Amino acid sequence: MYRKQKKSWVKHLDFLILDMICLEIAYYISCLIRLGNIRKMPLSREYNRLAVVLLLLDICIVFFFEAYTGILRRNKIQELKSVIIHCSTIFAAITVYIWANKQSEIYSRQVILVFWGIAIGIEYFSRCLWKIYIRQRMIRGKKLSQMIVVTEERYAEQCMADFLHDRYKEFDITGVVIVDHDRVGDSIQGVPVVASADTFLEYIRINVVDEVFINGNTRESSEALANELLELGITVHFNLVRESRLMPNKLVERCGKYMVLTTSMKIATTRQVFLKRCIDIIGSLFGLLLMGIAFLIFAPLIKIQSPGPIFYEQTRIGKNGRRFKFYKFRTMIVGADAMKQDLMKENEMDGFMFKMEEDPRIFGVGKFMRKYSIDELPQFWNVLKGDMSLVGTRPPTEDEFEQYELHHKARLGIRPGLTGMWQVSGRSDIKNFEEIVALDTKYISDWSLGMDIRILFRTVWVVLTGKGSS
Repeated sequence: MYRKQKKSWVKHLDFLILDMICLEIAYYISCLIRLGNIRKMPLSREYNRLAVVLLLLDICIVFFFEAYTGILRRNKIQELKSVIIHCSTIFAAITVYIWANKQSEIYSRQVILVFWGIAIGIEYFSRCLWKIYIRQRMIRGKKLSQMIVVTEERYAEQCMADFLHDRYKEFDITGVVIVDHDRVGDSIQGVPVVASADTFLEYIRINVVDEVFINGNTRESSEALANELLELGITVHFNLVRESRLMPNKLVERCGKYMVLTTSMKIATTRQVFLKRCIDIIGSLFGLLLMGIAFLIFAPLIKIQSPGPIFYEQTRIGKNGRRFKFYKFRTMIVGADAMKQDLMKENEMDGFMFKMEEDPRIFGVGKFMRKYSIDELPQFWNVLKGDMSLVGTRPPTEDEFEQYELHHKARLGIRPGLTGMWQVSGRSDIKNFEEIVALDTKYISDWSLGMDIRILFRTVWVVLTGKGSS
């Protein structure tokens, strides 16, 4: 029997429980420092209720921000940064909770501030100690599965190096079987060659072997060997492909009648996709309300300053090249698209995007609307329809898309967004299109719900300070 590895956030349930304990300890220590014995206080019920709210907030933050991704591979500096971000997010959430419930007069601000500092210290050292325990347990090899590697001689050195350099494997390599040469008695990367193709099954019969990793054989020989091993009750692993930097995300799934290895720049779970879409719908409904208010204010001004339609409609390129109708408040004179070619010599962008600081096609109130991104509000309709997302990559125009080189299409691997990495990374200062492509591909590769939420908050700041003009 083979124990399937846990997936998603449940995989690090131990760290979640550890953090919850640390947060509760930090909270009650801060209460003790500032208030003394809580049980003797008239407001003890309120403080105990906040302790429960603290746990619920922590679960929500871990759920949305995926705080434990890659936790075992973080060094001490990375872990400290992660703990500070986690505890600061908890601190901010508690502050918002107290403010929203109008309870700021009940709770001591000093308790919350002291809690934040103590929580960082306790959580950091607890995580470090727990990771030391986990790594020591792996090194000692207690209860690890005993695995044999079956491979051809040409793949043996690389295969063994890959396994032995993995500090987090949940198995112990006890031997190597070389199927195309008899090297019994030799060792590869310090692991003994225990059998040849002819003696392998006999070795399995009389020795402890839990799992077998088959690497480099033909499909026919691998399937034949696997059938024999399965009859012996051995767990079998087939090597489908060696992971490279181009395949950080992969999963095995069914495609018709075939089992395939699926890989992509980013593989999102059903939960992540569902929550992202929920955020899009809720955000777009709120955005359309703002658009209605903006329409009442700016529609008459647009008509007065530049007679013509209120809204600007254009075909843009969406996910993987899909075309969709893109909407904005019109901020340019009628016929502005026809004038673009004549202004290309004034283009300030290096690449396939057009940007001009003093664009003569933009009329008076349009400059104000662009400075504060008011012209973008109709795009919430695109978000509600599903053509766009709140956070994504900037959708190119058709003429920009037609000039794309092959690697540029990577930025279209996700739904385009109202905002994104480029918009909150000082877009007025980024003139090189290749830098924009790099930002977009980094966003897609590193995407998480937490990243989207951080970008949304940064976007609000950019818009309010007038740095969001395009």
